[in-house]
Amino acid sequence: MSRIQTVFDKLKQQQRRALIPFFTAGDPSLELTVPLMHAMAAAGADVIELGVPFSDPMADGPTIQRASERALKLGMSLRGVLAMVAEFRRQDNATPVVLMGYGNPIEAMGWGVFAERCAAVGVDGVLTVDFPPEESSEAFEHLQRHGIDPIFLLAPTTEDARIEQVSRLARGYVYYVSLKGVTGAGNLDLSAIEHKIPQLQKHIKLPIGVGFGIRDAATAQAVAKLCDGVVVGSRIVQEIENSTAKNVIANVGALIKELRLAIDQA
Repeated sequence: MSRIQTVFDKLKQQQRRALIPFFTAGDPSLELTVPLMHAMAAAGADVIELGVPFSDPMADGPTIQRASERALKLGMSLRGVLAMVAEFRRQDNATPVVLMGYGNPIEAMGWGVFAERCAAVGVDGVLTVDFPPEESSEAFEHLQRHGIDPIFLLAPTTEDARIEQVSRLARGYVYYVSLKGVTGAGNLDLSAIEHKIPQLQKHIKLPIGVGFGIRDAATAQAVAKLCDGVVVGSRIVQEIENSTAKNVIANVGALIKELRLAIDQA
Protein backbone atom coordinates (compact mmCIF):
# COMPACT_ATOMS: atom_id res chain seq x y z
CA MET A 1 0.00 0.00 0.00
CA SER A 2 1.33 3.44 -0.95
CA ARG A 3 2.03 6.15 1.61
CA ILE A 4 -0.74 8.27 0.06
CA GLN A 5 -3.35 5.53 0.37
CA THR A 6 -2.18 4.75 3.90
CA VAL A 7 -2.65 8.39 4.94
CA PHE A 8 -6.10 8.75 3.38
CA ASP A 9 -7.28 5.42 4.80
CA LYS A 10 -6.18 6.50 8.29
CA LEU A 11 -7.88 9.88 7.94
CA LYS A 12 -11.09 8.23 6.74
CA GLN A 13 -11.15 6.00 9.81
CA GLN A 14 -10.69 9.11 11.96
CA GLN A 15 -13.34 11.03 9.98
CA ARG A 16 -10.79 13.76 9.25
CA ARG A 17 -9.74 15.58 6.10
CA ALA A 18 -6.24 15.84 4.67
CA LEU A 19 -4.21 19.02 4.78
CA ILE A 20 -2.00 19.21 1.69
CA PRO A 21 0.35 22.21 1.65
CA PHE A 22 2.26 23.23 -1.47
CA PHE A 23 5.44 25.25 -1.78
CA THR A 24 8.21 25.59 -4.34
CA ALA A 25 11.45 23.68 -3.82
CA GLY A 26 14.38 26.05 -3.51
CA ASP A 27 12.32 28.95 -2.16
CA PRO A 28 13.30 30.86 -0.09
CA SER A 29 16.65 29.06 -0.29
CA LEU A 30 18.09 25.68 -1.14
CA GLU A 31 19.12 25.17 2.48
CA LEU A 32 15.65 25.82 3.93
CA THR A 33 13.55 23.58 1.68
CA VAL A 34 13.99 20.34 3.63
CA PRO A 35 13.62 22.05 7.04
CA LEU A 36 10.37 23.58 5.77
CA MET A 37 9.13 20.14 4.74
CA HIS A 38 9.88 18.79 8.22
CA ALA A 39 8.19 21.80 9.83
CA MET A 40 5.05 21.23 7.76
CA ALA A 41 4.90 17.55 8.67
CA ALA A 42 5.43 18.34 12.35
CA ALA A 43 2.67 20.97 12.27
CA GLY A 44 0.09 18.59 10.81
CA ALA A 45 0.53 18.33 7.04
CA ASP A 46 -0.71 14.98 5.75
CA VAL A 47 0.78 15.16 2.24
CA ILE A 48 3.38 17.64 0.98
CA GLU A 49 3.16 18.90 -2.58
CA LEU A 50 6.65 20.04 -3.55
CA GLY A 51 6.74 22.34 -6.54
CA VAL A 52 9.39 21.81 -9.21
CA PRO A 53 10.27 25.35 -10.36
CA PHE A 54 9.75 26.08 -14.04
CA SER A 55 10.35 29.15 -16.16
CA ASP A 56 6.84 29.26 -17.64
CA PRO A 57 4.40 28.14 -14.91
CA MET A 58 1.23 28.79 -16.88
CA ALA A 59 -1.22 27.56 -14.25
CA ASP A 60 0.26 29.67 -11.48
CA GLY A 61 -0.52 33.18 -10.37
CA PRO A 62 2.04 35.88 -9.53
CA THR A 63 2.88 34.56 -6.05
CA ILE A 64 4.02 31.11 -7.18
CA GLN A 65 5.55 32.54 -10.36
CA ARG A 66 7.83 34.67 -8.20
CA ALA A 67 8.72 31.64 -6.09
CA SER A 68 9.75 29.73 -9.22
CA GLU A 69 11.86 32.68 -10.38
CA ARG A 70 13.63 32.92 -7.03
CA ALA A 71 14.32 29.18 -6.93
CA LEU A 72 15.63 29.06 -10.51
CA LYS A 73 17.96 31.98 -9.82
CA LEU A 74 19.42 29.97 -6.95
CA GLY A 75 20.11 27.06 -9.30
CA MET A 76 17.19 24.80 -8.38
CA SER A 77 16.57 21.96 -10.85
CA LEU A 78 14.60 18.75 -11.09
CA ARG A 79 17.68 16.80 -10.00
CA GLY A 80 17.99 19.13 -7.05
CA VAL A 81 14.37 18.56 -6.08
CA LEU A 82 14.88 14.79 -6.13
CA ALA A 83 17.97 15.18 -3.94
CA MET A 84 15.90 17.19 -1.45
CA VAL A 85 13.29 14.43 -1.25
CA ALA A 86 16.08 11.93 -0.56
CA GLU A 87 17.35 14.14 2.26
CA PHE A 88 13.84 14.50 3.69
CA ARG A 89 13.41 10.73 3.71
CA ARG A 90 16.44 10.27 5.99
CA GLN A 91 14.26 11.49 8.87
CA ASP A 92 10.70 11.08 7.61
CA ASN A 93 9.63 7.87 5.93
CA ALA A 94 5.91 8.33 6.52
CA THR A 95 4.76 11.67 5.07
CA PRO A 96 3.82 11.35 1.38
CA VAL A 97 5.59 13.70 -1.03
CA VAL A 98 4.05 14.64 -4.36
CA LEU A 99 6.07 16.49 -7.00
CA MET A 100 3.97 19.11 -8.77
CA GLY A 101 5.20 20.85 -11.88
CA TYR A 102 5.33 20.93 -15.67
CA GLY A 103 6.32 18.46 -18.33
CA ASN A 104 9.41 20.06 -19.86
CA PRO A 105 11.96 19.22 -17.12
CA ILE A 106 10.67 15.65 -16.94
CA GLU A 107 10.73 15.25 -20.71
CA ALA A 108 14.33 16.49 -20.71
CA MET A 109 15.29 13.85 -18.14
CA GLY A 110 13.14 11.15 -19.74
CA TRP A 111 10.10 9.60 -18.07
CA GLY A 112 11.81 6.27 -17.51
CA VAL A 113 14.80 7.79 -15.72
CA PHE A 114 12.56 10.21 -13.83
CA ALA A 115 10.23 7.51 -12.52
CA GLU A 116 13.15 5.33 -11.49
CA ARG A 117 14.77 8.20 -9.58
CA CYS A 118 11.47 9.15 -7.95
CA ALA A 119 11.11 5.62 -6.62
CA ALA A 120 14.71 5.58 -5.43
CA VAL A 121 14.42 8.78 -3.36
CA GLY A 122 10.91 8.22 -2.00
CA VAL A 123 8.58 10.32 -4.13
CA ASP A 124 5.01 9.06 -3.82
CA GLY A 125 3.11 10.91 -6.53
CA VAL A 126 3.59 13.16 -9.55
CA LEU A 127 1.22 15.86 -10.77
CA THR A 128 2.17 17.31 -14.14
CA VAL A 129 -0.01 20.34 -14.76
CA ASP A 130 0.29 20.44 -18.54
CA PHE A 131 -0.03 16.70 -19.23
CA PRO A 132 -3.67 15.85 -20.03
CA PRO A 133 -4.70 12.19 -19.79
CA GLU A 134 -4.68 11.88 -23.60
CA GLU A 135 -0.91 12.48 -23.58
CA SER A 136 -0.05 10.61 -20.40
CA SER A 137 0.14 6.98 -21.51
CA GLU A 138 3.96 6.80 -21.56
CA ALA A 139 4.24 8.69 -18.30
CA PHE A 140 1.60 6.50 -16.68
CA GLU A 141 3.37 3.29 -17.70
CA HIS A 142 6.69 4.41 -16.22
CA LEU A 143 5.17 5.77 -13.03
CA GLN A 144 3.02 2.68 -12.51
CA ARG A 145 6.02 0.39 -13.06
CA HIS A 146 7.83 2.10 -10.19
CA GLY A 147 4.86 2.44 -7.86
CA ILE A 148 4.48 6.21 -8.25
CA ASP A 149 0.94 7.61 -8.17
CA PRO A 150 -0.02 9.75 -11.20
CA ILE A 151 -2.23 12.57 -9.93
CA PHE A 152 -4.51 14.54 -12.25
CA LEU A 153 -6.27 17.88 -12.17
CA LEU A 154 -9.97 18.32 -12.79
CA ALA A 155 -11.65 21.69 -13.26
CA PRO A 156 -15.15 23.19 -12.96
CA THR A 157 -15.48 22.88 -16.73
CA THR A 158 -14.41 19.21 -16.92
CA GLU A 159 -17.04 17.09 -18.66
CA ASP A 160 -18.07 13.55 -17.72
CA ALA A 161 -16.07 11.89 -20.50
CA ARG A 162 -12.84 13.46 -19.25
CA ILE A 163 -13.71 12.64 -15.64
CA GLU A 164 -14.16 8.99 -16.67
CA GLN A 165 -10.79 9.04 -18.41
CA VAL A 166 -9.05 10.47 -15.38
CA SER A 167 -10.77 7.94 -13.11
CA ARG A 168 -9.12 5.13 -15.06
CA LEU A 169 -5.60 6.60 -14.89
CA ALA A 170 -5.39 8.42 -11.57
CA ARG A 171 -3.92 6.96 -8.40
CA GLY A 172 -3.48 8.39 -4.92
CA TYR A 173 -5.98 11.24 -5.10
CA VAL A 174 -7.50 13.61 -7.62
CA TYR A 175 -6.91 17.36 -7.41
CA TYR A 176 -10.01 19.43 -8.12
CA VAL A 177 -9.22 23.00 -9.21
CA SER A 178 -11.97 24.90 -7.45
CA LEU A 179 -12.18 27.91 -9.75
CA LYS A 180 -11.57 29.10 -13.29
CA GLY A 181 -8.22 30.81 -13.01
CA VAL A 182 -4.65 30.47 -11.82
CA THR A 183 -3.31 29.61 -8.37
CA GLY A 184 -3.98 32.27 -5.80
CA ALA A 185 -7.00 33.66 -7.62
CA GLY A 186 -9.97 34.85 -5.60
CA ASN A 187 -13.73 34.50 -5.99
CA LEU A 188 -13.99 31.01 -4.52
CA ASP A 189 -17.58 29.78 -4.91
CA LEU A 190 -18.31 27.22 -2.21
CA SER A 191 -21.74 26.43 -3.64
CA ALA A 192 -20.13 25.49 -6.96
CA ILE A 193 -17.73 23.14 -5.18
CA GLU A 194 -20.62 21.61 -3.25
CA HIS A 195 -22.43 21.00 -6.53
CA LYS A 196 -19.39 19.60 -8.40
CA ILE A 197 -17.92 17.16 -5.86
CA PRO A 198 -20.88 14.72 -5.95
CA GLN A 199 -20.66 14.75 -9.75
CA LEU A 200 -16.99 13.78 -9.53
CA GLN A 201 -17.67 11.11 -6.91
CA LYS A 202 -20.05 9.32 -9.29
CA HIS A 203 -17.02 8.43 -11.38
CA ILE A 204 -14.02 8.69 -9.05
CA LYS A 205 -13.53 6.44 -6.05
CA LEU A 206 -10.21 7.99 -5.03
CA PRO A 207 -10.04 10.78 -2.45
CA ILE A 208 -10.65 14.23 -3.91
CA GLY A 209 -8.55 17.18 -2.79
CA VAL A 210 -9.65 20.74 -3.52
CA GLY A 211 -7.23 23.59 -4.16
CA PHE A 212 -6.78 27.03 -5.79
CA GLY A 213 -8.13 30.09 -4.00
CA ILE A 214 -8.00 28.81 -0.40
CA ARG A 215 -6.54 31.81 1.38
CA ASP A 216 -7.31 31.38 5.08
CA ALA A 217 -8.34 29.01 7.82
CA ALA A 218 -12.04 29.82 7.52
CA THR A 219 -12.11 28.97 3.83
CA ALA A 220 -10.05 25.82 4.43
CA GLN A 221 -12.59 24.73 7.04
CA ALA A 222 -15.54 25.37 4.73
CA VAL A 223 -13.91 23.47 1.86
CA ALA A 224 -12.96 20.57 4.15
CA LYS A 225 -16.65 19.90 4.77
CA LEU A 226 -17.10 19.16 1.05
CA CYS A 227 -14.17 16.90 0.10
CA ASP A 228 -11.40 14.59 1.32
CA GLY A 229 -8.48 17.02 1.37
CA VAL A 230 -7.63 20.71 1.24
CA VAL A 231 -4.69 21.94 -0.85
CA VAL A 232 -3.17 25.27 0.17
CA GLY A 233 -0.41 26.74 -1.98
CA SER A 234 -0.27 30.46 -2.70
CA ARG A 235 -1.05 31.40 0.90
CA ILE A 236 1.91 29.35 2.13
CA VAL A 237 4.22 30.66 -0.59
CA GLN A 238 3.13 34.18 0.34
CA GLU A 239 4.08 33.49 3.96
CA ILE A 240 7.50 32.30 2.81
CA GLU A 241 7.94 35.38 0.64
CA ASN A 242 7.05 37.74 3.51
CA SER A 243 9.25 36.02 6.09
CA THR A 244 12.96 36.25 6.79
CA ALA A 245 15.39 33.35 6.80
CA LYS A 246 15.34 33.48 10.60
CA ASN A 247 11.58 33.29 11.11
CA VAL A 248 10.26 31.50 8.01
CA ILE A 249 10.25 28.04 9.63
CA ALA A 250 8.31 29.30 12.65
CA ASN A 251 5.90 31.36 10.55
CA VAL A 252 5.07 28.56 8.14
CA GLY A 253 4.73 26.07 10.99
CA ALA A 254 2.27 28.40 12.74
CA LEU A 255 0.24 28.79 9.54
CA ILE A 256 0.07 25.01 9.02
CA LYS A 257 -1.08 24.54 12.62
CA GLU A 258 -3.80 27.17 12.13
CA LEU A 259 -5.02 25.43 8.97
CA ARG A 260 -4.83 22.02 10.65
CA LEU A 261 -6.98 23.15 13.55
CA ALA A 262 -9.56 24.71 11.26
CA ILE A 263 -9.82 21.63 9.05
CA ASP A 264 -10.12 19.32 12.06
CA GLN A 265 -13.03 21.42 13.30
CA ALA A 266 -14.88 21.04 10.00
